[in-house]
Amino acid sequence: MDEVIIVGAGIGGLTLGLALHQAGIPCRIFESTSRIRAVGVGINLLPHATRELAALGLEDALARVSITTTDATFFNRFGQLIYQEPLGRLAGYDHPQFSIHRGDLQMLLLDAFCARAGADRVVTSSHCVAVEQDAAGVSVTFSDDGSHRSIVRGRIAIACDGINSAVRKQFFPDEGEPRYSGVNMWRGVTRWKPMLSGASMVRAGWLSHGKMVIYPIRAAGADGLQLVNWVAEIETPNYRKRDWNRAGSLDDFLWAFADWHFDWLDVPAFIRAADSVLEFPMVDQDPLPRWSFGRVTLLGDAAHPMVPRGSNGAGQAILDARALTSALQAHDDPVAALAAYEQQRLEATTRIVLTNRSNPPDAILREVFLRTQDRPFRAIEDVISREELIAMSEGYKRIAGFAKDALRR
Repeated sequence: MDEVIIVGAGIGGLTLGLALHQAGIPCRIFESTSRIRAVGVGINLLPHATRELAALGLEDALARVSITTTDATFFNRFGQLIYQEPLGRLAGYDHPQFSIHRGDLQMLLLDAFCARAGADRVVTSSHCVAVEQDAAGVSVTFSDDGSHRSIVRGRIAIACDGINSAVRKQFFPDEGEPRYSGVNMWRGVTRWKPMLSGASMVRAGWLSHGKMVIYPIRAAGADGLQLVNWVAEIETPNYRKRDWNRAGSLDDFLWAFADWHFDWLDVPAFIRAADSVLEFPMVDQDPLPRWSFGRVTLLGDAAHPMVPRGSNGAGQAILDARALTSALQAHDDPVAALAAYEQQRLEATTRIVLTNRSNPPDAILREVFLRTQDRPFRAIEDVISREELIAMSEGYKRIAGFAKDALRR
């Protein structure tokens, strides 16, 4: 009865479970799938997120299963260097930036939570159907996707069930489907020899003609090949509902990169060598006016789904988990705690959702694309000054909450 009920065992839900357990607050995590599998592709953990995971004692484990990213490097679609900056500790942060397979991160969090709190604290085959509450607690109804339903009582309920959150739909039934950005994505992982620094995060091209994001997510094995994540993004009028497991077709997008033959990478050959290709649209939702309803609140993508530009989606869920745990420690009244959590995080994440639509870090590519009219340049200084490039990059970091001065407060 005194437990916190966490709906969803994704990055946000598992991080919250670990933070609550560390704080001595009992919780259980309910996951709709019958078995938690390592699905997805690559994600980045920026220094503000790795700081929180380090506080949970996970930094060394993360370093073993990821790439410690060293630099962000921007090119146009002709392979010309636009801008490069160091990342993580090389940029003066107290914590690193990690590039990691989403499934590796989820399994690391799951294993840590089960080892610390107990495997019985994760309940699978439990799809949330409804949440009700009274003065004493919450009642959450779960279905096993068959005829069986169960009701679980708890102190509060936290919805960590993603962009298609059942709990979010309960409180905002007329919200509608996620908002399509006009950009479709094809994603994959390829085993390839290290490129550039061997730990670079590369962004190249622009959305109207084809844009790529490329970065390694696992260290090279005995064959000398890293596991390298890539994302192809193209402005596309049509899309299908997001599904983490939908297969994509090379015929739908490879044409945009057919002549991308750089001295550091043959992009078409690299894409063709992928283990598999997934397709899903770049979507988000308009920011909500509130997340907390008495003893129930939203977290991560359930609260603030954002288009995946800026490497900040998982990081914001991790920051949510820390803020919510701190609020529960600071307030005896759970309703006051959830209200305080919302007050701390809603405005900040709203700014990021809106900025990711218009001026994320890769807006550097857009600016150069527009100024050059999609033509090669003689020297980047003829197009844009380094001071302008730095200002664009630092401006996003301030809004997203990982400017160095903000992390040292």
